[in-house]
Amino acid sequence: MNPPLLILDSVTKLPAEANGAVVVGGSHAAVYAAYLSAKGGLRAAIHHDAGIGLGEAGVGGLAYAEALGMAMVALATATCRIGDGQDQFERGIVSRLNAQAADCGVAIGMSCKDAVELLKRAPWPHQPPPPQDESRHLVGSIVCVDSASLLVPEDRGMVVATGSHGARNAGATTAPTRPRLIFFNDAGPGIDRGGVLGLDILEHEGVAGVAVAAASARIGDGRSTLQDGTISAANRIAHRLGARVGASALALAQTVAENAA
Repeated sequence: MNPPLLILDSVTKLPAEANGAVVVGGSHAAVYAAYLSAKGGLRAAIHHDAGIGLGEAGVGGLAYAEALGMAMVALATATCRIGDGQDQFERGIVSRLNAQAADCGVAIGMSCKDAVELLKRAPWPHQPPPPQDESRHLVGSIVCVDSASLLVPEDRGMVVATGSHGARNAGATTAPTRPRLIFFNDAGPGIDRGGVLGLDILEHEGVAGVAVAAASARIGDGRSTLQDGTISAANRIAHRLGARVGASALALAQTVAENAA
């Protein structure tokens, strides 16, 4: 048995060949990403621990996956960049794992490369996940989405709070929507400032971008980003709108939304 290995920057849009594969995905290891991995039929998933953060949300998907019978591992934010599957494969070190991964011999402190080989014998197929609850909400006029992949053209010019990390790929995929202001979780921000590199891309595209500290808001939960988040990073366009490190995400979002009305 030699199941395929896929290395992806995100698990939001899994290819058909992910079914039965071991996937190193650039996504966080929160519940929403675990749901997408299980829905895609992965044999085993290796994600990023996103700094673990408030309520240990960054690794909350491990227990979710365990209940479905799917092996799942998280990599330490201090060792590899979130949103960069190849970097996770090359440099990542295991920080957390679930029971199925442990049964394969994976252990904390192991390299991602070694974990991949062990996870090729993970149990499969596993139980499919139950339907996911609504992941898009309005708080006043502010759009809250649990994943930046849920943005739609109608979000142009809106204030948007996402549950996603703010890595390079997040900036690149959300810039075309052109929100007035967009919030992310900083996922640590980890090695090389990986969790906030997308703010620079947004700035280049003329979009105001802000990240909130992982310790202040649950990654994978857009409403927590908005309502609980404390700003940890902002690009210059967001700074001109009033973003300041240490300030409340909610206060900034409300001010910008009111001024746009």
